[in-house]
Amino acid sequence: MAQQYHMPYACTPSNSKGRLFKEKEDPYRTSFQRDRDRILYSTAFRRMQYKTQVYVTHEADFYRTRLTHTLEVMQHARTIARILKANEDLVEAVSLAHDLGHAPFGHGGEEELNGLMDGFGGFDHNLQSLRIVDQLEKRYLEFKGLNLCYETREGLARHVTDYDKPKPHEDFQEFPSPSLETQIVNWADPLAFSTHDLDDALNAGLISIQDLEDKNIPTVNKHIEKLKLNLAKGNELEFEIRKKLFIRNLIEDFTVDVIKYTQSRLELYKPECPDDLRLLPAVVSMNPVVKEDFDKLRDVLYSRVYRHPNVLIMVEKGKKIIRDLFHAFAGKPQLLPWVTQRKWEEAFSKEERLRVICDYISGMTDRFAMETYNRLFEPNEKVML
Repeated sequence: MAQQYHMPYACTPSNSKGRLFKEKEDPYRTSFQRDRDRILYSTAFRRMQYKTQVYVTHEADFYRTRLTHTLEVMQHARTIARILKANEDLVEAVSLAHDLGHAPFGHGGEEELNGLMDGFGGFDHNLQSLRIVDQLEKRYLEFKGLNLCYETREGLARHVTDYDKPKPHEDFQEFPSPSLETQIVNWADPLAFSTHDLDDALNAGLISIQDLEDKNIPTVNKHIEKLKLNLAKGNELEFEIRKKLFIRNLIEDFTVDVIKYTQSRLELYKPECPDDLRLLPAVVSMNPVVKEDFDKLRDVLYSRVYRHPNVLIMVEKGKKIIRDLFHAFAGKPQLLPWVTQRKWEEAFSKEERLRVICDYISGMTDRFAMETYNRLFEPNEKVML
C-alpha cells in the first residue's frame, strides 16, 4: 500500500501504539483510515446532524450544526496537516470524532448534565466522546465500542482549547503533550467555530460589521476596510458576497499563521519521533501577536453572540428539557426504553445507574430530546410513535 510522506515526528500506522483488542490488518486501508471509516459509519456521528452548534437546529436550516462544524474542523485540520507533513488520515479521524460526545443543545446541555451528575463523575463531552468509541457504540461481536487505535483515542482524550481544558483521561497522562495530529485538531476546532460562528452571527443579525470594527482588532479591521470600500461604491449585492470573502480571509490569515508559527517551533525543537514531540510543550500554536487578535475576536463572540438574549433563551430551554428528562428517568426508570432499562437494572451502584441515564440523554439529538419531552409532559402529545 502506497504511503503518504510524513515527517519523522508524525504518527504513522507503523509506529502506532496499537488497539485495545488486536485485529488482523486490512490489506487496502491503513489502521488510521479504518478508524476514520468506523467513526464515519457510527450512530453517534449521524446524530450530530441534529445537534446544536450555537443555534438550536429547528431555528433555521442554514445555521451550522454539530455535524457541519465537525466537517469544517476536518477541512481546516487536513490543510494544516498536509503542509506540516503530519498524518492526514489520523487528523481526519480525530476531527470527525472530536465532538461525538456532545449533549443536545450545545454547551448549555453539557453544563446541565455536568451539574446533574455532580458527585457522580460529572459530564465532559471530550471524555464522553472517548466513552462512545470505547464502550457505547455497538457494531462488533468481538468487543465493545469501535476498538480505535491509541492515537485516535488520544486525540479525543487530549482534546483541549483555551475555553475547554478538561483533565486528561488517566490512560493518557504519560506525556505532557499529545501527538502533533491531536494538537492540529485542537487548533482547527477554535479556528472553525470562531470564524464560522461569526459568519452565522452576521447572517442572524446578532452582530454587525460595525460592531466588529469598533473593537479595533487589527487582523479583523484590515479586511473590514476592503468591505467598506465596496459599500461606498453602493454595490449592495457585491457587499453581501464580500462579507463571505471577509470570513474566508480571516480563516486564511489565522490558518497560515498557525502553520508558519508551528513550522518555526518544529525547526527549533527538532523532534525525531512522535514521543519526542509529546515530551515537548505544545508546538502547534499562533504567533502571540496574532493570537491576541484571535482571542479578542473570540471575546467579542462570547459577549455579543454566545451571551445574546436570543441565544441564552435557546440555551435555557434546552437546559430545562434535559433537567426535566433526567429527573423523570431517575425518579421512574420504567419510563426509559427497554434496552436502557436493562442497562439500568444491571448497574451496581447509584453512580452507574445515573450514568446510564446520562448516556441516554447525552446521545439524544435536539429533535429527539424535544419529542421525548413532549411525549412525557405534554398531555395532548401522542405517546405511540
